Amino acid sequence: MVTDLTRRALLKQALGTAILLPAAGILSACASADITKEQLSKGQPTGAEAGERIIGCSRTADGRYAVVVADSHGRPIHQIALPERGHGVAIQPGGALAVAFARRPGAYMQAFYPATGEGLPIRRADQNRHYYGHGAFSADGRYLFATEGVSTTSEGVIGVYDTTAGLQKVTEYTGLGIGPHEVVLADPETLAIGVGGVHTLGREPLNLDTMQPALVYLDIQSGKVVEQAVLSDKRLSIRHLAVTDTGDIACGQQYRGQPEQIASLIHLHTRGGTLRPLLADDEDWLRFNHYIASIASLDGYLLATSPRGNCYGIWREETGELVDLRPLTDASGVAVSQGQWLVGSGAGKILIRTPQDSGHVEQSAVMWDNHWNLLFS
Repeated sequence: MVTDLTRRALLKQALGTAILLPAAGILSACASADITKEQLSKGQPTGAEAGERIIGCSRTADGRYAVVVADSHGRPIHQIALPERGHGVAIQPGGALAVAFARRPGAYMQAFYPATGEGLPIRRADQNRHYYGHGAFSADGRYLFATEGVSTTSEGVIGVYDTTAGLQKVTEYTGLGIGPHEVVLADPETLAIGVGGVHTLGREPLNLDTMQPALVYLDIQSGKVVEQAVLSDKRLSIRHLAVTDTGDIACGQQYRGQPEQIASLIHLHTRGGTLRPLLADDEDWLRFNHYIASIASLDGYLLATSPRGNCYGIWREETGELVDLRPLTDASGVAVSQGQWLVGSGAGKILIRTPQDSGHVEQSAVMWDNHWNLLFS
């Protein structure tokens, strides 16, 4: 089970509840999505694979890319090759299936079994679509929701894939804005999506003067927008999300203004309210080099990483104050395990710490990318 405390609560609420998606707008599966129901059913973990697992994308020693399943000390157990650089990974509740997504604008998603390391056939993006690097499973594990875009316009799409039908795309949700990035379950019936607002050609931004970022909530059943929150500074591209212990959504931004300009790169949102900025001195925000990668909530504190700034920070959620800022080369993924943060690094480091202590660092053989997940099997 993914170790995020709020996700545990969501799964308990959703136990025995199936999500019924609308029949309208059903799409046929792409020809490359030739994953069978029998293939998907083979990934149930057994007692032999019990124990905590770190799962994340990485760069290999020979310059290639992979998604890695490692033990809690970062020692690789399984490595599944990826055709291009990966980004986020979605793990099905219960841990039977996981899906790694290509870095935006991505051409593939790779499903695999964390228990065995067996990769399933690559699912290529549909014609005139690309993946934006993230996805999330429904609370009952049946559906996978992937952030996608229309290749010519960057119009946001949530692709909905059915695990009982071989990960076929069964519908698309639209109308959420340009350039969606991370998607999480806000609750069992609602998706929260960080919409960056940036139209790109490849990775080149084309609309920085007119971008419209937003935190958007979608109803899982209908795909309709039920709420959205916006920032006054339209150069703050909302990208990475986390559900806090209290059920709020933490948003990490990429600032698209001038290098010398300063803005709060993390906001918190309570449903029905406005986005609240976390606080730091100007020189502290500049340390993050205008980019937040991963966020995780623990006991009323948030830890956020910045690979571009080679650092991470810790904030008190209630007051928004920055309580610690430390260097960490290529600081990347972060997750919560047994009352501690585990923080990964592209330099192969794993930091283990709590809000109260500075922790210690272990060396891993894996050069971790921006995000990772923890799994208990």
